[in-house]
Amino acid sequence: MEGLWHKNANVYTIDVQSFADGNDDGVGDFLGLSRKLDYLSGLNVSCIWLQPFYPSPRRDHGYDISDYYSIDPRYGTLGEFVEFSQAARDRGIRIIADLVVNHTSREHPWFQQARRDKGSKYRDWYVWSKEKPPDAEQGMAFPGVQKTTWTYDDAAGEYYFHRFYDHQPDLNTSNPAVRAEIARIIKAWVQLGVCGFRLDALPFVITTKGPGSTAFGDCPEYLIDMRQVLSWQRGDAVFMAEANLPPDQVEMYFGEGDRVHVIFNFYVNQHLWLALARGEAQPIRDAYRALPTIPKYCQWGNFLRTHDELDLGRLSEAERAEVFRAFGPEPAMQLYNRGIRRRVAPMLGNDRRRLELAHSLIFTLPGTPVLRYGDEIGMGEDLSLNERDSIRTPMQWADMRHAGFSRGERLEIPVIENGEFGYPNVNVAAQQRDPNSFLNWFERMTRLRLRSPEFGTAECHWLEASDPAVLAHCCASEESCVFAIHNLSAREIDVKISLGRRPEGLFDVLRDCAHPVAADGRQQVHLKPYGYLWLRDCHGPDCGR
Repeated sequence: MEGLWHKNANVYTIDVQSFADGNDDGVGDFLGLSRKLDYLSGLNVSCIWLQPFYPSPRRDHGYDISDYYSIDPRYGTLGEFVEFSQAARDRGIRIIADLVVNHTSREHPWFQQARRDKGSKYRDWYVWSKEKPPDAEQGMAFPGVQKTTWTYDDAAGEYYFHRFYDHQPDLNTSNPAVRAEIARIIKAWVQLGVCGFRLDALPFVITTKGPGSTAFGDCPEYLIDMRQVLSWQRGDAVFMAEANLPPDQVEMYFGEGDRVHVIFNFYVNQHLWLALARGEAQPIRDAYRALPTIPKYCQWGNFLRTHDELDLGRLSEAERAEVFRAFGPEPAMQLYNRGIRRRVAPMLGNDRRRLELAHSLIFTLPGTPVLRYGDEIGMGEDLSLNERDSIRTPMQWADMRHAGFSRGERLEIPVIENGEFGYPNVNVAAQQRDPNSFLNWFERMTRLRLRSPEFGTAECHWLEASDPAVLAHCCASEESCVFAIHNLSAREIDVKISLGRRPEGLFDVLRDCAHPVAADGRQQVHLKPYGYLWLRDCHGPDCGR
């Protein structure tokens, strides 16, 4: 299964700037991150997804790249990155890097040459129009903040296309020269120890760009080319794709298993939050029913929160309003007319029962769990910061100055100091000392997830439950079977589950005890409010593993 590690991994998302400061200049760096690898290893992290760490003006948190082949000096040197990469490998932790090639920064030398010289080879690396297209006020990635997708450049004497902010001109990814450069970027970072890439804004990357273009992913053959470049460099390397599209459009990105390996499961994520808002299981079941069947060696990436807003754009207007009311009722908590800019713990009222339930769902739903730094201790957000920066505050390591993140005088991003989620109340050190803390619960669950590979590799069957608040499913292979049962409501419930099989025995892997098996295959279980069970079909004395 080594080549299929992405099917059974705990992926942990890190913003280098906000994780740990090793040289006390107020900015996180690779020196600091290297010193925290033992913490991540103890958390059973098997893969780190690094958000952009390349040189950048950082007008969009590093997603505006000005050099694809270097490290931002604020984060350290290329040598320090290589040392970090090696230290991670020594602990069995893989590194996934963000590949942001839909656009560059305006300050990238490619764009600067393109705008100043029509004869430059870089001119056709971007997308230009002599006149402002009539659809320029459509298709913005950030509605309500962004006003257009075409901006006039004085030096170029033409309009340039940008799906995102105006300081992020789109690369013309239909240009063979641009594709060749993207291949070089992939090869370079794989040689430096990266074992795959999270493909940022993938539907836009493989779209033919220009006036009037609306198709998402109309160049699928390019995905095959990218995959071949990656696989020839390293056989176990993976692509994890950001493709937030309706289910019927997502299938193309998997292809026959020859394109991307993992796709972030935005559709299920949005319906999971709808289910939590309603206290009913049906939205999750409906969402999975709508998903296409994916190739055997591909995978869904399940998450509660990414580094962006909680995007609810695939819900109906009425459904989105339900989620807003439950988890982001104030206008300051919402963003881009479609999402919520809060962390998980505040959204769930810092209710330990609900936090455990939500994370248990992510660990057991068919797919691979993708976790965000700080969620393992229940960090909060800072809504005084701009847009998505609210959930990018420094990691809270201890009850000491700057939350133990840095010994520097001034931080680039402030820590959360006060209130329920301030670092005196929420930090790693205190929770490590408390055997009943959320962090210690989290460590145990990540360990059990790695010991329950069926959730990532076996066929999922949805089970009928006698109460609409209960989501029950099993993941079964020829050799083994695991069950997960979740109560999404605040009610205490006695529920009957149709197991669909007659197991020899049921072992509760969370509580290390056996459950009696019903003769008729309808198992009755008792669930506390927001309660959950992980059960294993017991085939012998080692069924509890």
